[in-house]
Amino acid sequence: MTENAFLADAAVHCTDEVRAALADGAPVVALESTILAHGLPRPRNLAVGLELEQAVRDGGAVPATVAVLDGVVRIGLDRTGLERVCDDPGLRKFGHRDLAPALATGASGATTVSGTAFLAARAGIRVFATGGLGGVHRDWTSTQDESADLALLARTRITVVCAGVKSILDVPATLQRLETLGVGVLGYGTDLFPGFYLSSSGCPVDWTLDDPAEVAAAMRAQDLLGGPGSALVVANPVPADEQLHPQLHDRVLAEGLAAADRAGVTGQAVTPFLLAHLTEHTGGASLEANLAAVRGNVRLATRIAGAWSAVAR
Repeated sequence: MTENAFLADAAVHCTDEVRAALADGAPVVALESTILAHGLPRPRNLAVGLELEQAVRDGGAVPATVAVLDGVVRIGLDRTGLERVCDDPGLRKFGHRDLAPALATGASGATTVSGTAFLAARAGIRVFATGGLGGVHRDWTSTQDESADLALLARTRITVVCAGVKSILDVPATLQRLETLGVGVLGYGTDLFPGFYLSSSGCPVDWTLDDPAEVAAAMRAQDLLGGPGSALVVANPVPADEQLHPQLHDRVLAEGLAAADRAGVTGQAVTPFLLAHLTEHTGGASLEANLAAVRGNVRLATRIAGAWSAVAR
């Protein structure tokens, strides 16, 4: 394979392990760093980061945790880089729109879904595992608040394995936006869109696939058909025995929404407020459900990356 010009730039550092795998057409799975830097407590975040990378290796693929450190894009992290992502309280959060000024100013940050998907695709990585996507926020008609994840996925050729969108969002509206934007959504082993902490959001999906080879075939068909370079979302439900209890979820979320309204929390502050409220008022059960979903997504993404490697070589 010819050298990827993006990876050859001085502003991009790719680990030898990831570079060799990409050159050989071996399976690679991109992992986001925001969940480690901003989504988990210290020091558990480092243990989880190492666990997820090991899960990819155990499945026969190479992990590529993505971040920006000192103005340099990192495609894959060594132990020092991973520790910095997990330990630095000043690390920022970078979506794809933040990347250019971050590189220009030498800033450091963990990458969100949009930032990770963009950088992974530029590096030639085709499969990305995360927890849940961003989406359309509740009360969108008055706030116009929609995650940058959606528009970015509409123009980025990558397969994202997730447990749906965060359940604090407007799930039906998010699915409608994905349809409008031309982003394919596949339910993996389910005909209902997952609910992030919950196995089901109650919303149907149009397509259900049951095997990683079928997902790889859909990816290949995307390339064959051409057209807009949109993403493919593989919606993988958290196992029912590891989900957050639905009644507990609904009660605590309703209480959190009311608390946010009383406190005047708006805009970008709503999501972290509600996620923190859920963690606190479920006794940490929401965090465990989140981690169960992420683990399952990483395992599935690894299998899909292996199937993709087999058909793409």
